[in-house]
Amino acid sequence: MADLTSRDDERAAEQAREKALKEEKERQRELEQAKEQARKQAMEDERARQKQKGGTGTIKIIIYLVVLAVIVAVVAWLSLSVTVTNEDPGVSMPFTTTYGVSFPEGQTITVGNTHINVLSYQNELISDIDGDRQKLVIGEDRIISERRAVITMLGAITLLDTHFQINLKYKGERDNRAYFDMAVHTSQQVPDILLRQLLPAEIDARPV
Repeated sequence: MADLTSRDDERAAEQAREKALKEEKERQRELEQAKEQARKQAMEDERARQKQKGGTGTIKIIIYLVVLAVIVAVVAWLSLSVTVTNEDPGVSMPFTTTYGVSFPEGQTITVGNTHINVLSYQNELISDIDGDRQKLVIGEDRIISERRAVITMLGAITLLDTHFQINLKYKGERDNRAYFDMAVHTSQQVPDILLRQLLPAEIDARPV
């Protein structure tokens, strides 16, 4: 009887050892899985950080390039220079741009290299262009003879080289300003943004 009890005890002890060993192996397996999962997560987090860092760097470079381009464009625009010279008539000028303009009376305005001064008197307008005075009534024309305009940027880059002639048709006077229809004839097609470099702000030129 004692032998049977001893064998049962040994069997129980063996089963307990096997159970403990099995549980230990299970804990070791779960620990290894946890370590592997943590390692994978760490790698994924690092890849995400590197990707985000790279994306942020690219965005910064793009922003810097855009800012640089804007600065260069502003500097180039501010460096625009207009040179106007007298020319003998004869160049074909098939392109025309028309503006409605108004000149302040009694004030000399410079268009290109032409000095214009107008003054109304008894339903007439006295127009002085480079010292040549003429009287105008409503509907009459005054012509500014052919000129050549060269617009450069940054002191060396030529943006425009064209001959032009200006026709002014007197439309009347109001509030001490003389109103005209102004037709600018040019030898080549000129963008409005460049053509306006010839026109001072004082005449308030508006396309028509």
